[in-house]
Amino acid sequence: QGFKKSDKHPPKDFGDVDSFGNLDPTGEYIVSTRVRCGRSLDGYPFNPCLTEAQYKEMEEKVSSTLSGLGGELKGTFYPLTGMSKEVQQKLIDDHFLFKEGDRFLQAANACRFWPTGRGIFHNDDKTFLVWCNEEDHLRIISMQ
Repeated sequence: QGFKKSDKHPPKDFGDVDSFGNLDPTGEYIVSTRVRCGRSLDGYPFNPCLTEAQYKEMEEKVSSTLSGLGGELKGTFYPLTGMSKEVQQKLIDDHFLFKEGDRFLQAANACRFWPTGRGIFHNDDKTFLVWCNEEDHLRIISMQ
């Protein structure tokens, strides 16, 4: 049966966020936190079934959309194709750069046309990242 186009996502319910309290009131233990999620773009198959043209098209859509962000999300998109050694090393040093897929992704045919259509975006503060076509269409990461 599945979902219909008219179906709506249920309202969010995170409970009473105030009851969470400060998890580290003295600031001794929590150094940072990260939230990440994977998303798929409508109209495109999962990674193993993408054509080279679809990879390029998706990268262009993602790059142009993210490059238009302003405020605290303003940043830069770095395509993997043609990336300079200097930029590559900087992204490695910042622990932002993803590598070509592991043996499981390779076995699933999810690394075709590497590095075509892949890229990384991060905001100027380096607290918001988006990976394009690493494993998911989009991997969205927020760090504090």
